[in-house]
Amino acid sequence: MAMTLLQFGCGNMGGAMLKGWLDGGFAPESFTVVDPYLKSAPDGVRLLDAAPAGEAAFEVVLLGFKPQQLPDAAAMVLPFVGPETLLLSILAGVDLGTLRSAFPAAKAVVRVMPNLAAALGKSPIALFGDADGAAREQTEALMTPLGQAEWLDREDQMDLVTALAGSGPAFVYRFIDALAEGAAALGLPRAQADRLALSMVEGAAMLAAASEHSPGELARRVASPGGVTQVGIDILDADRRLALLMEDTLRGARDRSAEMTEQARERS
Repeated sequence: MAMTLLQFGCGNMGGAMLKGWLDGGFAPESFTVVDPYLKSAPDGVRLLDAAPAGEAAFEVVLLGFKPQQLPDAAAMVLPFVGPETLLLSILAGVDLGTLRSAFPAAKAVVRVMPNLAAALGKSPIALFGDADGAAREQTEALMTPLGQAEWLDREDQMDLVTALAGSGPAFVYRFIDALAEGAAALGLPRAQADRLALSMVEGAAMLAAASEHSPGELARRVASPGGVTQVGIDILDADRRLALLMEDTLRGARDRSAEMTEQARERS
């Protein structure tokens, strides 16, 4: 896909997306990164510590700085967002109305919620915006090398997807750590428990991704009535303890995302 993409901010998430695009076959020369704190960029990618002077609008502009920087950064970004520009934003909590108000000339504005697995082409990606037709196709083509993209029906769902897909890896890491901690408490050396837990989760995730069955059905198929696995599942399922724990976890993260959205709206 030929394009010119101007990326403002290239921290952990922006860097993961850039890596995913480059590994997915996009030409490094297509990318200009503006980040005063970044020491180096991949070969062929133009890295600047300030916005390029005297250049026309880009086909794609990605906002990858901290959300609270938008009011000050908007004036710097504005000259590069024209009527043929697709504006992508990974600014958590900054809603579509705020973005459209700041960049009224953009062809389309799309909020993007990936996670760091974008670097591997394995990220879930939530999309919400005013793109249609060619702009929607362009957005989907850009997301393809990064993972599985899903358009949301309502913008308020972005807070929940932020909790599920954005924060979710941290919750999975906690679960892996808890598995290893439990095994260590019952007698395995901790380092060995860590290795086994991580390897098990990696294999289970790969099998689930390749299976025609849902994770719930896969769990049922692994467990035999009265067997070892069923005993463990019964403990997890007792009083819906695991389901309720996950619901509470996602609710807390979703509500914090909603608070951040409201704070960003007030700042703008």
